[in-house]
Parts: sequence; C-alpha cells; structure tokens
Amino acid sequence: MDKAKYKRLILKLSGEALAGSKGYGIDPEVVYSIAVQIKEVVEIGAQISIVVGGGNIWRGVAGSTKGMDRATADYMGMLATVINSLALQDALSKHDVDTRVQTAIEMREVAEPYIRRRAIRHLEKGRVVIFAAGTGNPYFSTDTTAALRAAEIEAEIILMAKQVDGVYDSDPMKNSNAKKFSTLSYIDVLNMGLGVMDSTATSLCMDNRIPLLVFNLNDRGNIRRAVMGENVGTYVGGDNNGKSSTFRS
Repeated sequence: MDKAKYKRLILKLSGEALAGSKGYGIDPEVVYSIAVQIKEVVEIGAQISIVVGGGNIWRGVAGSTKGMDRATADYMGMLATVINSLALQDALSKHDVDTRVQTAIEMREVAEPYIRRRAIRHLEKGRVVIFAAGTGNPYFSTDTTAALRAAEIEAEIILMAKQVDGVYDSDPMKNSNAKKFSTLSYIDVLNMGLGVMDSTATSLCMDNRIPLLVFNLNDRGNIRRAVMGENVGTYVGGDNNGKSSTFRS
C-alpha cells in the first residue's frame, strides 16, 4: 500500500470551494467529491484535519465595509464556517469516514468544543477533525485558524486547496504570461504580497516552521497526491527544501 509522506496535516478549504460553479451556498456534488478525496487520504494512513472558510455564505469584512460592526460581522462569518463544516461532516459520514467537528465557539448540540488534546486523540484514532468557527475571535481569518491549529496539533504541513495550480507572480486568470513558482520562502510571500495567506497567518507559519503546499483542488485526486509528496503545486517553507525561490520551467 502507498505510504503518505505527511503523517499529520491540515487541509485548508475556502468556503467558495464548496459552492462550486454556483458561487454561493453549498453544492452537494462538490462536497461529495471532496469527501471522496479525503477518504482516500485517510485510507493511506494520514491523520487529516480540516479548516473550512465561510465565504460562500458570509464574509465578515464585506459586512463591515457596508456599515456593520466588524466584530458582529466576523462572528457571523464564524457561524458560516460551522454550516460548511457540518455539511462536510455529513458527506464524510456517508462515506464511512469517522469525523468530528470541533468549534471555537461552544454549540454542544451540534459539535464538540475545541480541545487540543481531544483533537489530537481523535486524529490518533484515525478520525477526521474539522475545526470550525475560526479562532473564536473577530479580526482573525480562517487562514490564521489553519496556522494556529497546525501549530497546536503539531501538523507537518498545511495543504492550501485553491482554484489555481500554485502560486504565480501575477494573477494567471488575468495575465497569460504569469509565471508559476515551484518553491517560495515565507519572506518571499510576505515581501511580494503574493496572497497565499494573510500576513498574520504567514508569519505564524514562519515562526513555527510549518510548510505550506498550494495546489489546485479542482484536479481530482490532488489531495492524495499532495499528501503522498508528489509535485502538484507550490511549496512554501523556511528553506524551500534547501533551494532558493524558483519558477516552474
């Protein structure tokens, strides 16, 4: 049986990823596909936890720019991530994948409260753990949640599932001459403003030496390929595996 390169990891999904081509809400077929891919990772022995955004339902920043209190808008966004997490848990359960949702804001009727040692124990037992409701604090993104939880559970890597196949020097959707990076350092990401993660999350990863792998979620099987260590995107790390920042040839 194939062996995973990364034993314990965090998969970061945007809320928009669950919406698919609809752009809003939750597309059951997309969630089903993601659940199948996650099951493949569990079957090769990797311990996987997930952080899901809520942008397909509500964005706190968008609400605050239209006059809403920022903290209130952010709390609404945290609740949106819980909705997405429950949808993903349901899909995983239908594929016989034992899954727990842990929330940073207590709502015991629908999920466990986030407890670090309990989360680690779930992972050790082969369960998938979905971290919902962000950090439980306004003004922090789900990117920061992924970086924080990765540090807490001692994850070996964060897999950043995107709609593009890596990190480019400019928007490949707008610039046909955009060049793709094969490797980057955290400092590169910060200095060039590449938007892999927000600056708080990137700094947290840098301080705790947690590498990132940015890859295309739309290519079926890429989650498993990423966990196996295959070359499917852009690697971001403190030393770039001993290399300087490079473009893909």
